[in-house]
Amino acid sequence: MEQQIYTDKEVLGDALATEKASTNLYNTFANECVHPEVRSTMLHMLEEEHSIQDDVFKLMHEKGFYPTPEADDNKVNQTIQKFSCGVNLK
Repeated sequence: MEQQIYTDKEVLGDALATEKASTNLYNTFANECVHPEVRSTMLHMLEEEHSIQDDVFKLMHEKGFYPTPEADDNKVNQTIQKFSCGVNLK
């Protein structure tokens, strides 16, 4: 029987996808909690998952597995205006 060997890129990509799915679930759970202490626990767990996701993303980026091109200043400003909805972000 031949053993399947996964590359670092595949393992990290799977980990990142799993973290993204986990944060979506924890967010839903937190939104639907009625009890304040349970909600607080879910929010804490959500924050931890976001931290893990950030660590995995940074590792992928450092290894060149998740390239992020430099953003054009005009596009950055357009995005800020699009999502600010009247909120002063500066």
